Amino acid sequence: MTSLIGEYDCKVDAKGRFMFPIDLRKQLEKLFENGFVINRNLHQKCLVLYPLNEWEKLNKKLSKLNRLIKANDVFVRKFTGGATNVDADNSGRLLLPKSLTDYAEIKSDLKVLGSNNVIELWDKTLYEEFLNQDIDIEKLAEDVLGGLNFNDGIDE
Repeated sequence: MTSLIGEYDCKVDAKGRFMFPIDLRKQLEKLFENGFVINRNLHQKCLVLYPLNEWEKLNKKLSKLNRLIKANDVFVRKFTGGATNVDADNSGRLLLPKSLTDYAEIKSDLKVLGSNNVIELWDKTLYEEFLNQDIDIEKLAEDVLGGLNFNDGIDE
């Protein structure tokens, strides 16, 4: 499983391209050359860049949903609707689809975040607003992680 970390400031040029951070590229190793799928985030006004192998894992799970059930059909359509394949050019730049940058309100200043198995792309101002939200991180950690056993000796 890919485990990506780091926070990077990038610039988006007039054509909608940004230089992919070298450190993240090193973390991805060979996966970088396989390409990515980019899509909207479900919960925030940002984009998610899935290494192709991660998108394929997710898509395999989605393909098991019964599309004859309306909720499943609507979810799959909404979730995959904006998904777009993207590859780096010879200079290591990625082109962001205009419809997705419009959704995420990405202008010229971009925050690129390694976020476990995916990469998040944020307009820098929106990311700073997100960070400045009044969230009780201690309570959130307890709610999200409180039921997990960190002493089970299993590394997975």
